Amino acid sequence: MRIFGKGRHRPSASWRQATDRAFTLIGDGRYEDAGALLTRAADLEPWLSESWFNLALLHKFRHDWEQARTAGLRAVALLDRDTGAPDWWNVGIAATALQDWPLARRAWQAYGLKIPGDAAASGEPSGMGLGSAAVRISPEGEAEVVWGRRLDPARIEVQSIPLPSSGRRWGEVILHDGVPHGERTTASGDTYPVFDEIELWAPSPVPTWVVLLEAQAPADRDALELLAADAGFAAEDWSSSVRLLCRTCSESRMPSDEGGGERHVDPHDHSEPGQPGPLGHRTTSGEGDLWVPERECGIAAPPALVRGLLDGWVADSPDTRAWRDLEEVC
Repeated sequence: MRIFGKGRHRPSASWRQATDRAFTLIGDGRYEDAGALLTRAADLEPWLSESWFNLALLHKFRHDWEQARTAGLRAVALLDRDTGAPDWWNVGIAATALQDWPLARRAWQAYGLKIPGDAAASGEPSGMGLGSAAVRISPEGEAEVVWGRRLDPARIEVQSIPLPSSGRRWGEVILHDGVPHGERTTASGDTYPVFDEIELWAPSPVPTWVVLLEAQAPADRDALELLAADAGFAAEDWSSSVRLLCRTCSESRMPSDEGGGERHVDPHDHSEPGQPGPLGHRTTSGEGDLWVPERECGIAAPPALVRGLLDGWVADSPDTRAWRDLEEVC
């Protein structure tokens, strides 16, 4: 096969050595040194799409989106197949990071995804019906898996309330990678991918609060979550919805309603979205006969609303509900 007048061939030994060494350096976090080697590899074999794919990948790791877009476009220009190439997925991520919506739409379509034709060609890709998924925020640090709604193939809107240690908030939009690291299987048997965060795409103005509740029954707790959702915000019973997992467990297929047993550490894991969360399920941990009235609850709501929300919740059933120690934590 010939491309632009050049014959395609197997990469040289020098290209392979430079590329292999570069990815070893990437694994050590030495991006500058890796970049020099991958640039040399691209100079050696400029007609290989892999040369530019690897550079685009490096620039994605560095969050250098302009360079990632440029290298990604050179990679796809050299492809010898029509759809399904990961090169297009990386272009889609870079375009999304840059809000280059025409290119993002082109990338997803070239990959083989369907985008409704009635959406404006210059606007954000929408109406793709990708449903719910989980995202691992701060994957290189104290990682935490939270639930969200997929806006497009590269973005998730967080619908859990992340723990304050993550520095993330309910309602934020996360730019995420394309290859899942793990799955969560809900009590209904549905399986959802867990994607890794690349960076925060859009922050949320809504602060996170922690409060101690006295809820005599699960229905009392559920009433607060429903009240918050009706107001357009969120409450989540962290006493039920959070478990601790080792990284190996987190990156495997895990049942999301698992409770009890050995408690692992790093990362956290929002085990299932709470009522009335995106999937309508919750973990069984702490329910039924094992119910403990004192609950640690996260609330995502504006300062002007949060106390009135809690007071209204108590007023609906003062004999079975109370709250104390409200604190803004993120």
